[in-house]
Amino acid sequence: MSSDTLAQVPAAAQAPEPADALRIVPQRRLGQWTAAVAVLVLLGLAVTSVLRNEAFRWTVVADYFTSDSVLRGLWLTLWLTAVVMVLGFALGTLLAAFRLSANPVLRAVGWGYVWLFRSIPVLVQLLLWFNIGALYPQVLGVKTVDLLSPVAVAIIGLTLHEAAYAAEVVRGGILSVDHGQIQAARALGLSRWRRWRRIVLPQAMRSIVPPAGNMLIGTLKGTSIVSVIAVNDLLFSAQLIYHRTYQVIPLLMVATLWYTLVTSVLGVGQYCLEKHYARGTESAR
Repeated sequence: MSSDTLAQVPAAAQAPEPADALRIVPQRRLGQWTAAVAVLVLLGLAVTSVLRNEAFRWTVVADYFTSDSVLRGLWLTLWLTAVVMVLGFALGTLLAAFRLSANPVLRAVGWGYVWLFRSIPVLVQLLLWFNIGALYPQVLGVKTVDLLSPVAVAIIGLTLHEAAYAAEVVRGGILSVDHGQIQAARALGLSRWRRWRRIVLPQAMRSIVPPAGNMLIGTLKGTSIVSVIAVNDLLFSAQLIYHRTYQVIPLLMVATLWYTLVTSVLGVGQYCLEKHYARGTESAR
């Protein structure tokens, strides 16, 4: 373009307008704000209904929330959850090793266990173990009824059930580790134990912790099912009270609040563990 032509172009057209002079109009999100307001209104109505409904009898809830029987049931629930998770993951890790083994017999045993115990509902398993005396009246000369208390039945039934799911969680976590890193560690001369401790487990835990945390919370809530075999857990303690006082809804709210409180604490612990094992990855930044 010649100089004469440039001279005919207006100055405003030759130089771009500064960016700060441009007017930026934000996108209107009328639908999202309308939905948000509607959700808040419905939530407010629900909370108001719960707080103002006299049938909940919040004074009764406050009276029994820290009663001795409820706290004893809560302690048994927490203890049972911890025992089941430790034993379940110990057995599940062994089963995961079976499923990853080169031995076809061990692989078949691991697969069969997972298939069987994931197929049977946990309530059916508990009832079968509770009535095991009908199949085996005596074990080593001891009556089965005397050998297996309701708490022992709950531990056995829940542990065998959880182990099937824990095996798949551990197996999935191990398979998520890039096999090339294991080969590189082997090429560097690291022992099998050091490879597992320094290479496999730290990376596998990134995939194991989230589902394991969900299993822990699910196990805590799932322990309420042991009330059907008269184990004095949190729910059974609440049931014993409302069978005596006929305050069904308030006692169920006591159990609900305790379950909500404990699962919230466990959720915070799960979040911290996930952040710990996610260090150095993009999700941690």
